[in-house]
Amino acid sequence: MNPVLANIIIILILVIALSAACFYIYKEKKNGRHCIGCPMAGNCPKNKADCSGM
Repeated sequence: MNPVLANIIIILILVIALSAACFYIYKEKKNGRHCIGCPMAGNCPKNKADCSGM
C-alpha cells in the first residue's frame, strides 16, 4: 500500500471521529444537558450546576 494513501486514510478516520464527537457534544448541549457524560446520568440537584457526583 502506498504510504501517502495510508496517511490519507488515517487522516480521514481521525476527521470522521472528531466530527462525530463534536456533533455529539453539540446535540447534547442543544438538548440542555449541562454536563455530558455525568456519572449521575443527569440526576444532579437542580440548584447545582456541576455534576461532580459529590
